[in-house]
Amino acid sequence: MTQSNSASGNGAEAARGLWSSRLAFILAATGSAVGLGNIWKFPYVTGENGGGAFVLVYLLCIAIIGIPILMAEVFIGRNGRHNPITSMRLVAERNLKSPMWRISAIVGMIAAFVILSFYSVIGGWSASYVGHAAMGDFTGGTAESIGDLFGGLLASPVQLLIWHTVFMALVVLVVSRGLKGGLEKAATILMPALFILLLVAVGYATTTGHFGEAVSFLFTPDFGALSVSGVLIALGHAFFTLSLGMAIMMAYGSYLGRDISIARTAISVAVMDTGVALLAGLAIFPVVFANGLEAGAGPGLIFQTLPLAFGNMPMGGLFGTLFFVLLLFAAWTSGISLLEPVVEWVEEKTSLARTGSAILVGILCWGLGIASILSLNVWSDVAPLGMFERFEGKTIFDLLDFFTANIMLPLSGLLTAVFVGWFVAKESLKLDLVLDGGGFQLWYGLIRYVTPVAVIIVFAYNLMG
Repeated sequence: MTQSNSASGNGAEAARGLWSSRLAFILAATGSAVGLGNIWKFPYVTGENGGGAFVLVYLLCIAIIGIPILMAEVFIGRNGRHNPITSMRLVAERNLKSPMWRISAIVGMIAAFVILSFYSVIGGWSASYVGHAAMGDFTGGTAESIGDLFGGLLASPVQLLIWHTVFMALVVLVVSRGLKGGLEKAATILMPALFILLLVAVGYATTTGHFGEAVSFLFTPDFGALSVSGVLIALGHAFFTLSLGMAIMMAYGSYLGRDISIARTAISVAVMDTGVALLAGLAIFPVVFANGLEAGAGPGLIFQTLPLAFGNMPMGGLFGTLFFVLLLFAAWTSGISLLEPVVEWVEEKTSLARTGSAILVGILCWGLGIASILSLNVWSDVAPLGMFERFEGKTIFDLLDFFTANIMLPLSGLLTAVFVGWFVAKESLKLDLVLDGGGFQLWYGLIRYVTPVAVIIVFAYNLMG
């Protein structure tokens, strides 16, 4: 059975193409993982949950949840050599299990599509702020003027629609060009550029006089400042930051050559993704502390708190522009990965070529995004599930975010972990993951016992929170 699988795999590789190198896959997968979650969310949740202790727990959670599921998803993609749904079905059938396990990929792909619809709106905010920073709109700003700037953007359906369209067009442009000319080329240009910009931002942060304070805040654990809620948030963020539960790594894994170690590659992606999150903290917190701002300023940290600091610091216009270009690049690489699984499925299941598939899915996703745009202004008082106390006052934007992040992604990740850990032949896993004996037993124990329980805890916390 192993020989026939390998033979069919070789034929599929020739037909669909492969990443040109292990580095190309790592850059693309890291580009998917590195998004607004690293540069926007990680710093503020770290600030809200006590700094160093939260970071330590987060790193542990990456190891026990993130890496095991990442390896499982890449395994399914490479073993199946098709779109995520078909790959999941093929792996199940080869292990004499029900093809219904493909529900994991279906849930993940739907989640990716929905997330991109509102993620594109936020990506549009980043694109808009590049222009504001470059034109000096933050210079000499007050809390009120910066707040008005952001409030004005959210209140204008036309502005939001323009930037949403620009961002979605950038994503469709890359995905429409396929593996070599699109995904790989974008990753090999955007990711090094993102790292350079991030290092420049950190370099600038060292000149603020508060860099040591930021290092201490991030890397000195104060467990007294960490609550049970903070631990669960770290657990959840570790899961989401690696783009798990969205069928992305299954799609990217389908282009991965069989001579490349899944284990080493997954660990490299996790290390690079975590490195970006920590560097983002080192770039942002010195600026926050230098300006007497609040580290736990919440979601407004990037779009309201930091522009205020940029507008009142030496070279703030230049630094602010570089920062929002960095944020845009991070959002762009993630947007590309969110579109890819669905486009891959449409391309394989219809008569449309890659370009047509990308345009069709992009237009549908763009259309759904309009609902999120309107929920920020014209429909801001519309709460579709307002009859339930839990969802009172939650807009369409809020609900899309809630159901994808709190239900669909954990469900998809949990099903994948259970399927690979309990229903795939151990010999097949050993052959594909290329791990030594001790390393394999550690991963196998995590994916079977620890990871599913941890995801269930995240699931339960999010639903009851």
